[in-house]
Amino acid sequence: MKPIGDVLKNLNIQITRTSNGSPEETPEWRCPICQDTGFYILEVPVGHPQFGRLQKCNCRKVQDEARKAGDLRSLSNLNLMAHLTFENFDETVPGVEDAYEAARAFARDPDGWLLLRGPIGSGKTHLAVATALEMIERFDSPVLFMVVPDLLDHLRAAFDPSKSIDYDERFEQVKTANILVLDDLGTENATPWAREKLFQIFNYRYNERLPIIVTTNVDLRPGNGRSQASGAIDERIRSRLLDERTTYAELDAEDYRTRKRPPQLKQLRR
Repeated sequence: MKPIGDVLKNLNIQITRTSNGSPEETPEWRCPICQDTGFYILEVPVGHPQFGRLQKCNCRKVQDEARKAGDLRSLSNLNLMAHLTFENFDETVPGVEDAYEAARAFARDPDGWLLLRGPIGSGKTHLAVATALEMIERFDSPVLFMVVPDLLDHLRAAFDPSKSIDYDERFEQVKTANILVLDDLGTENATPWAREKLFQIFNYRYNERLPIIVTTNVDLRPGNGRSQASGAIDERIRSRLLDERTTYAELDAEDYRTRKRPPQLKQLRR
């Protein structure tokens, strides 16, 4: 293979010289394969399919992966939820023990999907974040955490040509994230556009067998969801979520925000 630097040397380009007229010393490259250009050309005969084509160097691939992981961390805001670990989750609360065990098992072996369903304040988001954080630590893998309505807002904003991020790039980040966590599925404004974007994400990850963690307070059992006109989960998504590959875990607990409130305040909240 030929580094781009060597290819350029063979072109009729004037050599830069120092102030005393002698040629500059050859710099020490961080990557001797591509000479820090990020690309190289394979030494193959004319007629070969790869003849003259740029190849991305491994050093550039590492940089791209690091940038992608940084983008996902920035988009996810997981740093603000770093306290939502398994250790900080109270699994002794009635109605959450099975979901807690299912989430811990999924974090150890993320085969398929994890679906956490329960009422508001039951601990779904805490378990989803805890699962993601443990998977990051265990597998050293980037994760994308998004509240579904926020995700759709990001995608809509990317349609704006004045934005710095390209829509296709943002959508690709979501679809292909190593670990995807979608919080509060079913609370989004279920427009035809929103349903289609969400279906494309779920369908891609279903076909590619990529892990996904989903939380929802919508009852997904047949006959128990809201009508699509009122914002229910798309039937195509529902079908994939209820696939045999999905670990379904139900949380049946009182809203943790009101658990320790005086009874009179609980009554006012209701």
